[in-house]
Amino acid sequence: MANISNIVGQNAVNNSDITGANYATKYATAVKVFSGEVFNAFNSASIFRGLIRSYDMRGQKAKQFLLTGKLSAGYHVPGTPILGDAGLKSNEKTIVMDDLLVASQFVYDLDEILSQWSARSEISKQIGEALATHYDQRIARVLTNASAEASAVTGEPGGFRVQLGANNEYNAQALVDGFFEAASVLDERNAPQEGRVAVLNPRQYHSLVSSVDTGILNRDLGSTQGSLNSGEGLYSIAGISIRKSNNLPFLAGTVAAVTGENNTYNGDFTNTCGLLFHREAAGVVQSIAPSIETTSGSFRVQYQGDLIVGKLAMGCGSLRTSVAGAFLNT
Repeated sequence: MANISNIVGQNAVNNSDITGANYATKYATAVKVFSGEVFNAFNSASIFRGLIRSYDMRGQKAKQFLLTGKLSAGYHVPGTPILGDAGLKSNEKTIVMDDLLVASQFVYDLDEILSQWSARSEISKQIGEALATHYDQRIARVLTNASAEASAVTGEPGGFRVQLGANNEYNAQALVDGFFEAASVLDERNAPQEGRVAVLNPRQYHSLVSSVDTGILNRDLGSTQGSLNSGEGLYSIAGISIRKSNNLPFLAGTVAAVTGENNTYNGDFTNTCGLLFHREAAGVVQSIAPSIETTSGSFRVQYQGDLIVGKLAMGCGSLRTSVAGAFLNT
């Protein structure tokens, strides 16, 4: 008769693969892979990443930004002392961290075994996109609010709004005229040419691309504006780079504040239908980049699956409101 201990010994799972160094290595590698997938999905899905000032923070809950006005120059009178100009106006703005943002999904082992597709890769992608949506929505709302804010610095202009006309949010010619008006305002306020961006609703963008009347898009093959066949036929108008996004507060009405938000993202967005801004208009602070954690050990045994959690810690606020603009359908 076979020794039961021998049978168990021959068929038992090697504990070193589960609880020892081998498992730890495999677990760490898996987490790195999932985190990489989440980060890549976040970067692919986010439109606003890199369009405004961005800062990484460690060991602090808020960041102060110094905003200044402009100095003037004058001629020196021989024999008189230069005492320094006391007229430079300045102020501070503070951006604080919001509460930790998470997106999660439980993966049941049996479902994963029976599935014909890679559940974890898809979940990682979905988590990254969920975090990116939240990230972009908050930045878009901050920029929209900034377009109606007074400047924090005395004597400096506040945000600006370009009226397209009633129900003209998709009118290509009205949009083109609005771009040139916004460019004029940014020029008057000495905003650098580099860093000017507009973010439109996709339907607005395609209305511009498909319109012959605007004269903006050269339809000839080899145009520097792009290709109509690809649907990416318009890169800039009036020197303002163009992006499209579904995360604008596009004619969104009143959006309420949410618990966990420590900056102002709420507001009345009833008539707002697009953004035009320079990167100095707002800033985002981040203490935890898009990353992922997954359970192991006793949790996995108890629940026969893994909990995958994506997380992000960020906050966003307006800075130099003089270069923050928005389209209105009024």
